[in-house]
Amino acid sequence: MNQMFMAHLFSPISFREITLPNRIAVSPMCQYSSVDGFANDWHMVHLGARAAGGAGLVFTEAAAVLPEGRITPNDLGIWKDEHIAMLAQIVNFLHGQGAHAAIQLAHAGRKASMNRPWDGERLLSAAENGWTNVVAPSPVAFADTYARPHELDAAGIAEVKHAFAAAARRSLAAGFDIIEVHAAHGYLLHEFLSPLSNHRTDIYGGSFDNRIRLLVETVDAVRVVWPEHQPLFVRISATDWTEGGWDIEQSVALARVLKQHGVDLIDTSSGGNVAGAKIPTAPSYQVPFAEQIRREAGIATAAVGQITEPVQADQIVRNGEADLVLLAREFLRDPYWPLHAAEALGTAMTWPPQYLRAAHRTSTAREPLTASPELVR
Repeated sequence: MNQMFMAHLFSPISFREITLPNRIAVSPMCQYSSVDGFANDWHMVHLGARAAGGAGLVFTEAAAVLPEGRITPNDLGIWKDEHIAMLAQIVNFLHGQGAHAAIQLAHAGRKASMNRPWDGERLLSAAENGWTNVVAPSPVAFADTYARPHELDAAGIAEVKHAFAAAARRSLAAGFDIIEVHAAHGYLLHEFLSPLSNHRTDIYGGSFDNRIRLLVETVDAVRVVWPEHQPLFVRISATDWTEGGWDIEQSVALARVLKQHGVDLIDTSSGGNVAGAKIPTAPSYQVPFAEQIRREAGIATAAVGQITEPVQADQIVRNGEADLVLLAREFLRDPYWPLHAAEALGTAMTWPPQYLRAAHRTSTAREPLTASPELVR
């Protein structure tokens, strides 16, 4: 990009041959509303509303690459071809609203076979639609209320890599623009990265190079089937927030490696691999990790975590702390956050014509609308 150009929240950005209209993305958020991994009308409305609201990029929630890779039986999936059709309908709608579509590919590892949160978070038995083949790098449970996983053997590791590649093929068939490999939040690929969850003594454990091996090989497997002109992102947890665990220095080193393997952006989150870790949350608390990775590894980053205000998000981009800003809970509260942010920042942005009668409110008071009279009926 032209270094004389001052990037801001509403400036476009290109990754390979994909140009996003702004720097605002809908972060992957589990909806726990699928049956047998299928997307449905809930996903269409949930994701479609955020695209209509002006997000430049819309991520699906984590889509499991294997049925045993789901967090809950209600997770979205992309482990079979039958999942493609509804995902393709959703992608087409997102594109029709001017947004680009991304899918996050995931395997829950040792955090699998759980009940969905609002039904009481607990391990499910086979009789309750759970499963017993929960896997991880080592047979170490995340917590007492989680499964004690089976250690992945060589065949299991090969199956995981193949499943990610097959999911990438299906994502391409569904029309997605961007893939994100989920290696954060204590799920399988993060479990391999961290010495707190990876106690292996083979080529996938021990040294830094060994612990990152499965993620790098998975990225390579995805890149083989994912077109060269389309971007590939990876989400990581920059730190375990626990002494002796994965940390920001290792994250920078990993980012340098991933850049050489065709990854275009590091989506920078944190935590999730250690039950009870003390995380000092605050507005923008993870942004410094995104900035450090961006600066020291020379790769684009996305910032996420308690980003709620337009000026806050805009300054992250203007200050060069991250290239994209991902919002999660704030998008649940306000699907039209980008449109409201544009107004707050004095940036022109077009509302969907169906919603013009509600546009251009100039204060928090319920003032007369400025839309033309024929639209107010």
